[in-house]
Amino acid sequence: MKPKNCVLALYVSLEGKSNRTSKDVLVIDEKGVLEDKFYAKNTQRAILITSIDSYNLAKQNGIDTPLGSLGENILLNVNPYHLNIGDRLQIGETTLEITQNCTICNSLAKIDAKLPKLLKNDRGIFAKVVQSGVICVDDKVRFL
Repeated sequence: MKPKNCVLALYVSLEGKSNRTSKDVLVIDEKGVLEDKFYAKNTQRAILITSIDSYNLAKQNGIDTPLGSLGENILLNVNPYHLNIGDRLQIGETTLEITQNCTICNSLAKIDAKLPKLLKNDRGIFAKVVQSGVICVDDKVRFL
């Protein structure tokens, strides 16, 4: 059984691959997730954090989608969507600062046409890196 307030899964997007790649460990610096194709592209959107609640909401509405398919880097078993821009959380060795809510992404419509609207406010949050480090599956999440 997973501990409360922890990392369930970690993902990267690799160049030339359409599917997300699951990882046990993410190495993160001020430019984002090393190995991720979005590394150093936009530091304000360096990390996408999603809650398992988003997948459960989709499932409750008849949309069964594999974990990682919402584009997240970090999947949590706690819902962080109550956080405001500027709020911080600590995961593993890292400290992340919330920069914006995740916007509706039309690529979600490839999974199901209803998904972008359904997850409009529940897809995830973007964060920038305040303290670099390593994040592992099962790491505890602390809201600062």
